[in-house]
Amino acid sequence: MTPAHGTSSRPHTDPGAPPLPGTRGAGADATLDKARHENFPVAPAFLPRAWREGLMAVYGYARLVDDIGDGDLAPGGRDVVLLGLDPAAADDRLAVLDAFEADLRRVFGGTDGPPRHPLMLALQPVVRTHGLSPEPFFGLIEANRQDQRIARYETYGDLLGYCELSANPVGRLVLELTGTSTPERIRRSDAVCTALQIAEHLQDVAEDLGRDRIYLPGQDMRRFHVSEADLAAPTAGASVRSLIAYETERARDLLDEGTPLVHSVHGRLRLLLAGFVGGGRAALRAVTTAGFDVLPGPPEPTKSGLLREVAAVLRTAPRKG
Repeated sequence: MTPAHGTSSRPHTDPGAPPLPGTRGAGADATLDKARHENFPVAPAFLPRAWREGLMAVYGYARLVDDIGDGDLAPGGRDVVLLGLDPAAADDRLAVLDAFEADLRRVFGGTDGPPRHPLMLALQPVVRTHGLSPEPFFGLIEANRQDQRIARYETYGDLLGYCELSANPVGRLVLELTGTSTPERIRRSDAVCTALQIAEHLQDVAEDLGRDRIYLPGQDMRRFHVSEADLAAPTAGASVRSLIAYETERARDLLDEGTPLVHSVHGRLRLLLAGFVGGGRAALRAVTTAGFDVLPGPPEPTKSGLLREVAAVLRTAPRKG
């Protein structure tokens, strides 16, 4: 229930998300088209159109803020100009995030006019119609600010704190958007979202290292006798594979904790949430099938593998606790 952090190739599981009014061009196409490459369906065709448009608006926001934080904005600086900055500021990610936050405040009724970026203009009616909370949106910005300051995480608890900002807000917004938010569902959703984020980190170890980021906890790396040099190797040795297997099992446990969320709702929303959980399970299975060697490139789940995992989630009897 979170956009991929970074932009690595993923199987296309969303064949027809609706276009958002007013978002064509200006880099918005490139941003929204990344929905095709996520581990999970972003806005599948079986959902009501209002939900699909809302989910794409939220996705566009989350994807754009990640692209700012990762330096992956469309070439030419158009997004930066739309946010009121000089194109020369495109490489100053903190300045762009500040401008992006200012535009978010316009979404929520700022006094200096309407939002400037087309994706933010598309988000504003969704926020108003569904009464979406501002806190999750601001959390995603803060996560990307944190990425500019922190490139290593010492403990698993530190990593979970990062996921609280970078992943969990999107799941909470999905619950708000569909009118199904309760404290228990939020707890389950947070577990799923954190698992999806960790799965993405495991797939993208090599890509993240290329950005000078490591999302494997330092304590765990020392426990398994893994150095940063080991992560830079073309293929994983036994120690790296053991570490990845350990983190994979942790992510799988989180998915198990969150799976009852799927069975707490009904109808098409249940299918959507099963898609999120199944996407996470398929990603972790791909890591496992690769023998936990994630260094040559992201292990990618197949579409058939995703469908099998979604079906298995739907068959799983809800458990208590």
